[in-house]
Amino acid sequence: MAKDTLELIDHVGWTSQRQLHVIGISLGGMIGQELVIISFQFNKESSLLSPDVGFDDVQLDSIKARTFSQPWLNETDAEGHFPTNGDRWAAQELAKRQNVEGFTKKGFILQAIAVNWHHKSAAQLKQLGDQVGRNRILVIHGTEDRMITQPHGDLLVKELGGEENGVTRCVAEGRGHGLPMEWRRELTKVIAIFVEKTGKL
Repeated sequence: MAKDTLELIDHVGWTSQRQLHVIGISLGGMIGQELVIISFQFNKESSLLSPDVGFDDVQLDSIKARTFSQPWLNETDAEGHFPTNGDRWAAQELAKRQNVEGFTKKGFILQAIAVNWHHKSAAQLKQLGDQVGRNRILVIHGTEDRMITQPHGDLLVKELGGEENGVTRCVAEGRGHGLPMEWRRELTKVIAIFVEKTGKL
């Protein structure tokens, strides 16, 4: 997947040194790590967010509980179409899974394998920090993330070189794995500020 991304970047011509901002969420964060390691000269910044079938109501509830914080799920839907945010997410998830061309069984299985087999050693993460520059790395993590738990975020920051050496850490208090949905405005601000900061380096 990182090689596919690199091929696309090359195709559109985003190949100048330090031209590219890499922002990855969940599996995308893992792909971002791979991308930086195989082609660090293209990277201006790395933002690693929440950085690792049959379907029924039980599975839906389980995924919902692992992905989002309960307070956010219980809040009234900000879009106004559903009673709660949890109901809106469930409707989106069901619609996605009914799209048999876009959401294939093979794709789902391969994504699960990619997530579960992804591993970066301490040496590889140190190399990533050295190559990109620790002051160009932002790690964001929700304290209620039950998919990739807080200790994983702590370990990632440490092995990238730590806050004391320039890695920026942002903790989303009370938020889960689905930060782009439940922490949307704050997340946008944090990333915009970081992109502006790295642009001046």
